Amino acid sequence: MSRSVTRQAPGKLYVAGEYAVVESGHSALLVAVDRFITVTAATASGPRARVSSALYDGGERTWERDAQGLAVPSTGEVDYVISALRVVEELVRERGGEPVMVHLDILSELDDASGRKLGLGSSAAVTVATVRAVADFHDLPLSDLDVLKMALLASDAVEPVGSGGDLAASTFTGWVLYSSPDRQWLREQRRSSGVGALLEARWPGLAVRRMPQADGIDLLVGWTGEPASTASLVSHVQSRLQAQASTAPAATYEQFLAASEACLADLVTALESGDLAGVRRQVTGHRVLLADLARMSGIVIETPELARLVEIASSHGAAAKSSGAGGGDCGIALHGPATSTAALRSAWAEAGIVPLDLAVFTRCEEDS
Repeated sequence: MSRSVTRQAPGKLYVAGEYAVVESGHSALLVAVDRFITVTAATASGPRARVSSALYDGGERTWERDAQGLAVPSTGEVDYVISALRVVEELVRERGGEPVMVHLDILSELDDASGRKLGLGSSAAVTVATVRAVADFHDLPLSDLDVLKMALLASDAVEPVGSGGDLAASTFTGWVLYSSPDRQWLREQRRSSGVGALLEARWPGLAVRRMPQADGIDLLVGWTGEPASTASLVSHVQSRLQAQASTAPAATYEQFLAASEACLADLVTALESGDLAGVRRQVTGHRVLLADLARMSGIVIETPELARLVEIASSHGAAAKSSGAGGGDCGIALHGPATSTAALRSAWAEAGIVPLDLAVFTRCEEDS
């Protein structure tokens, strides 16, 4: 009998801690937003199945199995979707099942009308939504932590420089405090352990919790219209810092990591207590830290457009900064009731910054 299962995962935005969180055990604060990637897994017959998505050139690709029964793309490289499919199918086999061929149909709300990505974490959202859809299609019960770990395994096989914070936000939803795992430990374990064993294991450095909604503090998002590559920016920053390590004291980068962690802890405290003045101080502190990192690495994080976004938001009483890797994409503004959101959005629009209609998305427990 044919059947289909549809699951969604939301996009995300970094609030603070970006760049530091790529180091094991360091933290970031993110939010899930109410735009989604939707994945439908449906029964397929025959040796090949399709993956249809506007994310692909031509809108579709196919996948099949190799001689060992491993899911492989019929042409091209393994991407996040195929990698997520592989991880789920491995767990199906470990638990005594036999994976079946499935068509995967993917719909994305994480771009603009022309198809340009908005910097809302489409790679993470499609990975999480694929894990959920394929696992539920095969009747695999998974906790949110299981989903996150499987998404981390799938993502690391494709793009090893990411922190996984975007995956955590797409999985847990709401306001998410996340610390990244020890990737070297994980890769060593992956060579000798199956998916099921890794789901049961404690991952060094990994921690995640959903924070309560901050009372009296709201989020606005502006888009610069300039897409940026997170993987490329993070990779460039790390390579520049490594190249400078022989001539510059490594303590400088360690100081950045320690300062980011302390600033983030104070920001979380301010958010949880509704301390808007404290939120302003810590958001500004994170902006200064990112500027320091940009000087250390020689990479542009806050572009002129992002700087203008921040300046306008600050003039309206909001605390603002770039979100994520910077270099374009989005900036965020946290504000209280004294800020006129209509006036701020209008000022952004006049400066060529697109105010995005986004809200923090928190999945109801009964939907988990």
